[in-house]
Parts: sequence; structure tokens; C-alpha cells
Amino acid sequence: MTGNAKKLETVAVERKRGSGVKYVYDVLRDEILDLTLPPGSPIDEIQLSERLKMSRTPIREALVRLASEGLVSTLPNRSTIVSNIDFLNLHTFFDALTLMYRVTTRLAAENHVAADLIAIKAHQAAFSKAVAAQDALAMIATNRDLHAAIAEAGRNPYYTGLFCRLLDEGRRLLRIYYQSYDDRLPHEYVEEHNQMIAAIEARDIDLCDRLGQQHADQIVAQIQKMISRDRRRPIAL
Repeated sequence: MTGNAKKLETVAVERKRGSGVKYVYDVLRDEILDLTLPPGSPIDEIQLSERLKMSRTPIREALVRLASEGLVSTLPNRSTIVSNIDFLNLHTFFDALTLMYRVTTRLAAENHVAADLIAIKAHQAAFSKAVAAQDALAMIATNRDLHAAIAEAGRNPYYTGLFCRLLDEGRRLLRIYYQSYDDRLPHEYVEEHNQMIAAIEARDIDLCDRLGQQHADQIVAQIQKMISRDRRRPIAL
């Protein structure tokens, strides 16, 4: 085999390997975000290898990526589980999330340029389409992209980085939020995004602050309501 042929074969192997890692990552991420794999669930590499018809190498690489996003955790005995949601400290997460909704929307009103609005509106169109299709995973992804684009328009990379981290960490909570509506998100909440975008475009900083606060408040209230719902069933003894 010539040198060029060996290089081409190596590239092909790397592409196939990379595709395998992405496939495993996509499958596991979707199952974790959709709560098909609940928090605390063990992840068995051997069973995954058999189910996905993959070697354990791409599975391990996918797990490393998921761990970097906080979706899986490695225990001291080297076993892997789906990361738990820290309900005890949820109030601190909600505090930070609310602040970032307010700050990033305010700064977007102050600092955006025309290209930012084009990107923001495109993400909102994708979100609206996902809502109409009742596709929860698409709603989570497009909602994240929309708010990340708003943060980018604010021109503060530190706020953008923090907000994206919070949005990523909160994806399973957002799944609970959509689940509370049976994935039929009321149109009024889609309209909340439109109102925020209109306020950004008008450079109305105070209105952006109020809308960011209101947007966070209704999401937090609905998640809290879902978590604390009384699911007991009366049993005659």
C-alpha cells in the first residue's frame, strides 16, 4: 500500500470513528434530556455496545463528552451514571438563571446590530416550528440557541459563557417544564419570546429587563409546580 493510500485509509477510519462517537452521543443525550434515562440511572458500556452495535471505544468517548456537559457522572468505582439533578440547591440555579435572562436581554437591547436581529429571529422561527410540532427535544435545543444568540448580541462574552452554561445545565429542567404541558406549550409563551425580541429591536432596556424577569418567573413557577405536584393515590386498607 502506498503512503497516500495509507493516509486515505487512516482518514476514513477517523471519520467513521468520529461519526460513531457522534451517533452514541446523540442517542444518549436525547435519552437523558428526554428523561428516558432518569437521573441516577446506571450506564452499562457492554449493554450499550450491544444495543447500538458499536465498539466500546466510541461509547467511552461519547461518555467523556457527556460528562463535560454535566449529563453523566463517573463514580469512584469507575462506573457511570446519569447525573442527578441537584434539587436541594435549585434555588441558587434559579437565581442565576433569572439574573442572566434580565442582564442578557438588557444588553442585547443596548448593543445589538442588524445581523444579531436576523440571527435571533431565525432562532425564534425554529423554536416556533418546534412548538407547533410538539417536539420537546427540538424546543429545548432551539430555545437554548435563541437565548444564546440574545446573549451574543449583548457583547459580553463572560455573560454569554455563564448563560450558555446555565442553559445547558437546565436542559432536563426545561424538559420537565415542557412535560408539564404535555409538550403542548401554550402560544402565549411563544409570544413572550416575540415580545422580548421586539423590545430588543426597539432598544427599550427597561422593558427588556421586565420581560426577562417575567419570562424567568413563569418558567420557574411552572417547574416548581410540576416538581411538587401531589401524585399520591388513595388506597383503601
